[in-house]
Formats: sequence, C-alpha cells, structure tokens
Amino acid sequence: MNDDPNQIEVPPSFISLHTTASGHRLLQPMAFVRERYELCEDLAQLLTEKATAIQSASGEREAQVLQQLRATLSGSESPVQPAEAEWVIARLAELLDWPAPDA
Repeated sequence: MNDDPNQIEVPPSFISLHTTASGHRLLQPMAFVRERYELCEDLAQLLTEKATAIQSASGEREAQVLQQLRATLSGSESPVQPAEAEWVIARLAELLDWPAPDA
C-alpha cells in the first residue's frame, strides 16, 4: 500500500533535475520535487497558448518562439530555476508537437 497521498507521478526527466550527478539520490525531498514539477508542468501548459499566439502574430519559426520564451524563463524574475526552464521549454515543444529545441 502506498502511504503517499499525492498520486502525481513525476517523470524521470524532471526527477533527474533534482538528483546527484550519479542519479542515485534526490537532492531535495520528493514533496519539494513534486511541487516544482507541478509548477513547471502548469507553466508549460499555460505557455502553449502564448507560444501559438506569438507564432501567429509574428510569423516566426517555432524554434525562434521557443528561444524567446526560453530567454524570458531564464530571467532573474523567473519562478523556475535554469534547469527547470530548459525542461519547461522541452515540455512546451512536446505539447505543441514542435521540434525539440536546441539546448
């Protein structure tokens, strides 16, 4: 029986952002990692509409739109850490079925 009341499954791609270099140990408690994942997933979901609006209005290529959003998420006012910002952009591309961005 699972004692964890939270049923959200955090994908390995996100967990790896919060593990040691060897990948064997979390650097933060799982509750913290899950909270950060929820924030990043919600952000990626919210940015789908923004990304398509930017592309429609500007006619820019998908990669350019993702680069703009990456720059915004990398700013000092961003609610996410740099590695999380990269994950959000990759997840956004996945949600939009756009080519994976270059890191």
